[in-house]
Amino acid sequence: MNVLIVGGGGREHAIAYGLDKSKKVNQIYAMPGNPGIATLATCLEGSVVDFDRIEKIIKEYCIDFTVIGPEDPLCLGLASYLEDKGHKVFGPRKEAARLEGSKSFSKDFMLRHHIPTANYQKATSYQEAISKLESFNYPVVIKADGLAAGKGVVIVDNEMDAKTTLKQIMEDKAFGAAGNTVVLEEFLNGFECSLLCFVDQNSYQKMVSVKDHKQIFDGNIGPNTGGMGSVSPNPFLPKELEERFDEIVLKPFMEGLKKDQIDFRGVIFIGLMIDKEDIRVLEFNTRFGDPEVQSIMLRLDSDLFEILYACSSNSLQDIQIHWNDQVAVTLVLASAGYPNNYPKGFVITGFDDVDDDIVVYHAGTSVNGHHQVVTSGGRVLGISAVASSLEEARNKVYKAAEVIDFEGKYYRKDIGLI
Repeated sequence: MNVLIVGGGGREHAIAYGLDKSKKVNQIYAMPGNPGIATLATCLEGSVVDFDRIEKIIKEYCIDFTVIGPEDPLCLGLASYLEDKGHKVFGPRKEAARLEGSKSFSKDFMLRHHIPTANYQKATSYQEAISKLESFNYPVVIKADGLAAGKGVVIVDNEMDAKTTLKQIMEDKAFGAAGNTVVLEEFLNGFECSLLCFVDQNSYQKMVSVKDHKQIFDGNIGPNTGGMGSVSPNPFLPKELEERFDEIVLKPFMEGLKKDQIDFRGVIFIGLMIDKEDIRVLEFNTRFGDPEVQSIMLRLDSDLFEILYACSSNSLQDIQIHWNDQVAVTLVLASAGYPNNYPKGFVITGFDDVDDDIVVYHAGTSVNGHHQVVTSGGRVLGISAVASSLEEARNKVYKAAEVIDFEGKYYRKDIGLI
C-alpha cells in the first residue's frame, strides 16, 4: 500500500522509520516531511492543516492509508474530514481529539468516569482565575486549556508568580488562543510516567513503558519543553504498579469512551504522576508522544503498518504485538535558547561519523540553498540507540551527541538517570 504521513517532526520520522520496515508498505509519502524523513519517503510541500491540499495529495498519489502525526490537524478534525470523504486514516476523529485539544474537556471526562486525577478548577477570565486561586495551596499548576506545543504548563510557588503567569497566559496571550481558558490544578508529588496505548472502539493494547524528560535543564528544573529525551523501559516504574494501570486508568477510560459515544481509533498517550501507590492522570494526548515514540520504535518487533491499520479498522484485538527486551534511549539535541527564542540556520555536521547502530531522527531541520542540512527548530535531532543495559544505551547516544555538531547545540546530560 501507499502511505501518507502528515507531519514533519521527530515523531513523524519515527513513524516513517517503523513503516519503512513493513513488507505491506509500497511507497511512503510525507507532507511536509523533513531531511531525515526524505531518506525514507517522498516529501511533498504543504501545511498539515491544509485539509484540501492533503486530500488532493491522497488522490494524486493513490494513497491507500494516511497516518496523522501532530496534534494540531487531529484537533482541527483532519481524521474526520478524510474519513467522511472515504479515505482510510489512522488518528482519532475530532471529538476524540478534544481529549488533548481541551484540558478542561479532558478533566471533566476524567471526573465523569472516575479516572483519578488532581483536583482542579477552570477559569475563562483573568479575574475568575485569580479568585479561584484561593482554593489551592502552593505550589499550583497552571495549564493553558488549548494546544501549546507541550509548553502550556507552568508550576508556580507563590501568589505573585501565579498572578504574573495568569496575566501572561490569559491577557498577554503567551500561548495565543490556547490560553483563553485555563485549568488550575493541585500540585502532585511523585514521578511522571508516560503510558501509550494503541486503541480502537473495541480494545486497547499497551506499548512498552517509557519515560520522558520534560524540563530543559539537568535535574528536572527549568521550564517545560516538548521533551528533551526518553528511555524505555521506564527505569523508575515498578512492575507491580504498571500492572495496575489497566484497572485504575485504562478500563475506566475505555468505558468512558463507550458511554460518551466517542469514536477513538489511534494512540492514547496518558501522562501519569505516581507517588508510591497513588496513580493519577495528568493529561491525555491523542497521538504518539515525542520523543517517547523515538525510543518505542526501536523496541517494536511487529509490523507497524499492520497495527495502525488494525486500529483504523477496529480489528486491533486480532493483532499480536511483539516487543524486544532491549533498553532504548533517545537524547534530544536542541538549539540554544529553546524553549524560548532561538536562532536558526546553523549547518549540522557529523551525520556520517556516528556508529552504524545509532538512529538519528530529524525534528527541527531543513536544507539550505547549498544543500546542507541546517537547524530550523528548537528541538533539532533525536539521537537514539538500543542496548542490553541502560548504561550501554546511554553511552552510545552520548558518544554520538559529541560527534554531531551545530552552533549552539544543547542537550541534557542526565537522560534516564532522574
